[in-house]
This record gives sequence, C-alpha cells and structure tokens, in this order.
Amino acid sequence: MRIARFTTGEDPMYGIVQEKDGRDMIYGITGDPLYTEIRPTGTVVPLEDVRLLAPVIPRSKVVCVGRNYAAHAAEMGSEVPEQALYFLKPNTAVVGPGDPVVLPSYSQEVSLEAELAVVIKRMAKNLTPEQVADHVLGYTCANDLTARDAQREEDQWFRAKAFDTSCPIGPWIETDLDPAAGAGLAISSAVDGEIAQQGSTADMVRSVAELIAEISTVVTLLPGDLVLTGTPAGVRSVPAGVSVDITIEGIGTLTNQIVRR
Repeated sequence: MRIARFTTGEDPMYGIVQEKDGRDMIYGITGDPLYTEIRPTGTVVPLEDVRLLAPVIPRSKVVCVGRNYAAHAAEMGSEVPEQALYFLKPNTAVVGPGDPVVLPSYSQEVSLEAELAVVIKRMAKNLTPEQVADHVLGYTCANDLTARDAQREEDQWFRAKAFDTSCPIGPWIETDLDPAAGAGLAISSAVDGEIAQQGSTADMVRSVAELIAEISTVVTLLPGDLVLTGTPAGVRSVPAGVSVDITIEGIGTLTNQIVRR
C-alpha cells in the first residue's frame, strides 16, 4: 500500500495511491493513518492533478546512520565504524517531493546522499531486532543532504546535516516492502538525469532491524519519526540549478530542485 500526503489547493490530506485502468489515482482517507483507522472519504483524484507533500512530518526527530555502506565509507576515506555512527536531523529539515532544497549560505559544497528511510508507526523503546517489524509503518525515499565543507571543519555535524530543507522525503510511504529480502532493493541517485549513485540495500553493513533496535535503546522512537539507513557510494556535490532524483526499487522516485537564495 502506498500512503501519500497531498493537497489539491486546500488543506492537506492523506490518501492511498492505486492504479486504475492504467492510471495512478489517489483515494482520500480520513485523518492520519499513524493514529486513525484508514477509511475512504470518497475523494478520488488523478495523481497528476495533486501536489504531493512530505508523506510524514516527524513529531520529534530524524535519526540518521553514517557509514552504513562500506564502499561509501571508503570513498570518504573512513573505515566502517565498530559502533554504528548516529546523528540527528530536526523535523524542520524535512520537505516533500518537488520542494526546493535551499543551499545554506555558509556552504559551497553540498552533497546528495540517497537513503532508504524507515517510518516508525508506534512508540518504540528497547526493542529486539525481532520486534522491529511490528513498529514500522513503511518506507520512503530520502536525501540526506550534507554540507561537506562544514562537515570537514567541525567534529559535530550540526551545520553540515541539520540545515532547513536538508531532508527531502517521498513521494509516499510504501508499507508492503522488505529491504532485507533477496538481493535487497536497488537504490540510486541522479543529477539532471545523470546517474551518481547505484547500490542495493543488501550492501548495508547493519540491517534495518539491527539499526532500529539499537537506536531504541538510546532514544524512544515516536510515531512518525524517521530513521535514515545510510547511503551507497557515489555521493557528489549538487550546485544550485540542478534537479536531483532519489530512486528506490519498490517505492518510486523523489525529485527536488537545488536552489540558492
């Protein structure tokens, strides 16, 4: 099931994206699926006629994982850490499909990072890996944009990772997905149509279940919180004026323009 958040020019609402007669349609539902039972409103709109929004706005936080793909760690001149490397993005970093990513004034080197994002559906604390699946609503595409020059200058990554618009997500939440199954999910990024990254979630050093279980021993995860699971090799800088696509198999493509103001 693909759960989207959208607007037709009025108040935002949630809907289920389904194909009908070869055309993607969005079926409006009542309330927020994180907290209420999914019930149709009777609203049915062609997907092309709506504006998709960030499918979730985290109540408290976005937890991110660094160097969870060995090839990416190597290209950054680092080893895979023995202890998983975690950091936070605030919910003010989150934007949706089609929203502009605004480069921060203090950086001249902002990089893309294609990532699988996990949407938490219920409060999670001190989970075992086996309990994680029951606490996950689904998955979406994310771009962990990073001010690489600021990251090199400072031990703390606040300016590098937390700036407004640094965490686009979308286009929707896919609930019927297993990133650990088979050969994993293909994950890629592209800049103006030119491929930058190509990888698979099977290349993760630590699995989604392992990551979320450990994170839940540190902080309580709340409904709507996001966990970003790391990026494959091939990260590159994105200047103002380009369009960035993040594509994950089984989910879709998230597209955002890069701007400087």
